[in-house]
Amino acid sequence: MLPEKPTGKPVARHLLMKLLGSRPGIKMDAASAVRVGALFGISENNIRVTLTRLQSAKLLKVVERGYYQLGKEGEQFAGEISSWHTAESRLCEWRGDWLTVLTTALAKSDRKATRAQDRALKLMGLKKLSADFYVRPNNLNDTVGATRKRLYRLGLDKGAVVFNASDFADATEKKAAGLWQTKNLEASYEEGLIELARSRKRIEGLSLDDAAKEYYTVGDNALKRLVFDPLLPAPLVNVDLRKAFRAKVEEYDKAGAEVWYEFLNINK
Repeated sequence: MLPEKPTGKPVARHLLMKLLGSRPGIKMDAASAVRVGALFGISENNIRVTLTRLQSAKLLKVVERGYYQLGKEGEQFAGEISSWHTAESRLCEWRGDWLTVLTTALAKSDRKATRAQDRALKLMGLKKLSADFYVRPNNLNDTVGATRKRLYRLGLDKGAVVFNASDFADATEKKAAGLWQTKNLEASYEEGLIELARSRKRIEGLSLDDAAKEYYTVGDNALKRLVFDPLLPAPLVNVDLRKAFRAKVEEYDKAGAEVWYEFLNINK
């Protein structure tokens, strides 16, 4: 569920990557990055070290006059995160079949690969049905081949088998349909709508700096919900409620972008 009002200091790496990846072509110089860090209580040294490390990892690159912009690796990261904008258009009517993934047993010592695989499965809304076997309703427009490539790109082990399945036994079908806590999911949409409305009212009386901070904090919390939303079909979840929440996040995100453009003195 969405908390009343998210608190805590963001990690410098995530903060900078999310801001630079929020819209195509965003650029930020070191002085602006330091200003952003100060807004969240992050030291200048932390910000400058983070910029250097992100550049070394090719997540950022330096362009004209010392401005930072997403690098090749960063653009791929931003593309996956920003895919929430078009998520609903990638869905189709559910025909009762399932997208399934049979994972390989990764070595327990390979924690990085395991974390990457778990994240890929979560991003695609897959849940464990039994040992090494994950499923989700196949209400995706993409072919299984395209979905397989996306899962591999997101971090799924290339030895995993991805395929479409149907005709589960009744007990298996029932178990699969109950893997998601849909009541909690619907409650999060409702609470998200309330929190976004409350935030817009709070922002009316805030300074530019405080408004920018509010838009990032509340907006980032809402976006995490959308990025990891399993995008279930009806009748498993209230699709209209999800679409209503998604529309409000779009509206909030656009308003927040205007404030951040002003804060960073970016000419659109």
